[in-house]
Amino acid sequence: MTGGLLAGGETVVEGPNTAEIIRHLRSALDLSLVTEGVEWGAEITHRGTFSPGLLLAGFERRFAADRIQVLGDLELEYVESLDPDQRAAAFRRLCVSTVPLIVVADGRPVPPELVSAARERGVPVYSSGAHAARVAVDIGSYIAEVLAPSVAIHGTLVDVYGVGLLFTGKSGIGKSECALDLVANGHRLVADDLVKIVRTPQGYLVGSCSELLRHHMEIRGVGIIDLRAMFGVRATRQRKRVEVEVKLTTWSDVEDYDRLGFDQDATEILGVKIPQVVLPLVPGKNITVISEVIALDHLLRLGGVHTAREFGARLRDLADRQAMPDEADRSDDE
Repeated sequence: MTGGLLAGGETVVEGPNTAEIIRHLRSALDLSLVTEGVEWGAEITHRGTFSPGLLLAGFERRFAADRIQVLGDLELEYVESLDPDQRAAAFRRLCVSTVPLIVVADGRPVPPELVSAARERGVPVYSSGAHAARVAVDIGSYIAEVLAPSVAIHGTLVDVYGVGLLFTGKSGIGKSECALDLVANGHRLVADDLVKIVRTPQGYLVGSCSELLRHHMEIRGVGIIDLRAMFGVRATRQRKRVEVEVKLTTWSDVEDYDRLGFDQDATEILGVKIPQVVLPLVPGKNITVISEVIALDHLLRLGGVHTAREFGARLRDLADRQAMPDEADRSDDE
């Protein structure tokens, strides 16, 4: 059986703009605006940055003019070897209106010809004290994270023994109460009520919560509680890979629940399949301990240990051994 959490497909993700990138990375990359007064805030729609060395040399084909341009030692040493007219022409080729942002890295001074061309075309230029390679990696990583497919799911995400368990089920079924009990047992809450899940370029699902709801939880009859204030900073974490969905359901006498676990169910989120465990609830059932067992069993399966299948193999071996004397007796009778 294969379940699915998404009825309408993936959510639409808008790309970041240059203002958000600068705000997020200004301190880490030591970014300073050089072209004061130039409008900025263009939307970024493509992952990664571009190193325009060949463009500066005159080769204009395959110029990714819609990406952030990063100039380092190599590019700047080349343009410094040109005469003033050639240098100005090179920077005019670079500063086209579709370029969202230019970063001069490696702590190098920004050439005045670049500032002039950028102001003329309305392209913002920043200087950075960081190495060009780091500038490219950090900006590219941030863009990739923001552009990653994402979806918001009504549920609760808890880190149990290092395994991200996503608890789902209808409202009021007990997802938050189960998570609270797990936190009291030493596990860590990631998100309650609303879990934002993104698919990484590597094909993993990573869940997090909103800034507003972080380390808070709603318990019916009690109200909003702050888990970090109650249990300490180790009771929560900001994000976690989503590895197993635990679907809480109300017990039904007509449902056929899995009792052996030979074949594990699966659910699909953003095109990525993960194991799914359906837990029917009855009064007195210890969901907390069962959740811990689900996490430990997942770790065993990752290590190649499949208890249900190994038990089934032992049963078949026992049945074969018990059948052997009967076959021997029939041979004697013949």
